[in-house]
Amino acid sequence: MGKKMKAAIEKVEPRAYGLREAVEAVKTLAYAKFDESIDLALRLGVDPKRSDQMVRGTTSLPHGTGKKVRVLVFAKGDKEQEARQAGADYVGADDLMEKIKGGWMDFDCAIATPDLMASVGKLGKQLGPRGLMPNPKTGTVTFEVGKAVADIRKGRVEYKVEKAGIVQVPVGKVSFDAAKLYDNASAVIESVIKAKPASCKGRYLKSVVISSTMGPGVRLDAVALMKQWS
Repeated sequence: MGKKMKAAIEKVEPRAYGLREAVEAVKTLAYAKFDESIDLALRLGVDPKRSDQMVRGTTSLPHGTGKKVRVLVFAKGDKEQEARQAGADYVGADDLMEKIKGGWMDFDCAIATPDLMASVGKLGKQLGPRGLMPNPKTGTVTFEVGKAVADIRKGRVEYKVEKAGIVQVPVGKVSFDAAKLYDNASAVIESVIKAKPASCKGRYLKSVVISSTMGPGVRLDAVALMKQWS
């Protein structure tokens, strides 16, 4: 462990923080020379192996992520033109699918029109492990490709619970002021709480930690957050 990390850890008090003071603390604890990302990690009381307890969804961050997202759209004809006009970075169909089969993956989000999903679905081995497969539940399988591209550009983020029951979502950069980070983090927490499966019994939000890329985690008061947004 480096000296800077050790010094940062020593500044974190061994208690649960309120969200406002936590985002301020994370900003002061960041020590890297680059503009670190700030992320939320929410541990949920669900069993991801059960289909009725899978937690996934999308939410729009009021102030964006601070990161340029490269958007790819699988579309043809008028929808291809619509995607280009909306500002998609890559638009096409068979040509893009062949590139991806060959190992090209220089994009962060993929959108597809429903009529192309039979073909796009064959890219499961390439897109699946990276969480890039378009999905109707996240609004990335749609004929409204222009709106989908615009939503992503405005700061829409996707989340999905991992095998260990954890959801990780970016909420901005260290350079964001604390008020913007609070707004973004609030949007994520509220969305995840509202996505609670009906079959989930017992405590749903077990723990919440916010941290920068290189800095230590700051533990939030999960019980208070659950009460605030339930």
